[in-house]
Amino acid sequence: MYLSQSIDIYCERLDVGIWAEPINAVTNFAFILAAIIMWIRCKNLVEGRVLAFLLFSIGCGSFLFHTFAQTWAAILDVTPILIFILTYIYAANRRFLVWSKRMSITGVILFLPYQFLVVSILSSIQFLGSSAQYVPVAILIFFYSALLHKSKTNLSRELFVGATILSLSIFARTIDEPLCLIVSVGTHFIWHILNAIMLAWMIEILRRHMLAGYPLER
Repeated sequence: MYLSQSIDIYCERLDVGIWAEPINAVTNFAFILAAIIMWIRCKNLVEGRVLAFLLFSIGCGSFLFHTFAQTWAAILDVTPILIFILTYIYAANRRFLVWSKRMSITGVILFLPYQFLVVSILSSIQFLGSSAQYVPVAILIFFYSALLHKSKTNLSRELFVGATILSLSIFARTIDEPLCLIVSVGTHFIWHILNAIMLAWMIEILRRHMLAGYPLER
């Protein structure tokens, strides 16, 4: 694997230049803005600020990928996203499901084979392309929402909203190439904007739940 190998997978990119994806690049500042807002809102809440920092890192990594568009930048793009997902799952297990630390960590570990299984199943759907890797996350949030429907109705509703926004953003990411001849700049930038809103919303859900003072399993 060559770390400097060029990657061209989005509609907006027409050459290997750094500013070949200006809209995709600039809209990453939505992540950074969302991160700053949530960092301020999560004062004295460690989990919230850790997630806000990771959200900031997602914006930086994605910006690098949509400018340099090379393998090393792609690694910096996807790594913060994975860490954010795993961190949020742990926080959700602890705070929402009130699991013990050991159970919460087990839940995080189990996400990896779950992700692999679902993506393997979805890989046969060519339309999804690389967006298939994010579908398991949306399914999981919907699952948490359903699981908490009776015990924590408001939380369940908030998670449902988050999963719905993510589903819309995945759709925007998926149609980037198919609509390239119609929308010359593509639709990937919509994925950035909706994802920034969704991730900030997910942090906000956790913030509200923590401030409500729900007890934790030891």
